[in-house]
Amino acid sequence: MRRNGQRRSETITVTLVVGRFLEHARLYYFRNDGQEELFLGSADLMPRNLDRRVELLFPIESPHLRKILGDDLLQVALHDNVKARQLLSNGNYTRLQLAPEHAPLNSQDWFLENWKSRGAVAT
Repeated sequence: MRRNGQRRSETITVTLVVGRFLEHARLYYFRNDGQEELFLGSADLMPRNLDRRVELLFPIESPHLRKILGDDLLQVALHDNVKARQLLSNGNYTRLQLAPEHAPLNSQDWFLENWKSRGAVAT
């Protein structure tokens, strides 16, 4: 990541998936000194969203929900190789390349197909 031309971090990656769900909810995952943290947010952290309106970011504290969101939702989204794009250090996004040994995975289609049978998530 870069800010004002200066390198900030080698360990931060930003991945977005643009598709049917229009990216309204955001899942933030941090590994802070070995401690995993998950947050849900109402919008991306861009000045236009933070300067002119109220946005919400809150921690996921329930172990059950952390497992569902981290192990299921986040892992599938991070393996999307159809709609996912990754932020480059110059501020542009690039589409992820499909490796020949991997089958195409559209995470939003996967969620629609695989989560219908799960019904409501119990806490």
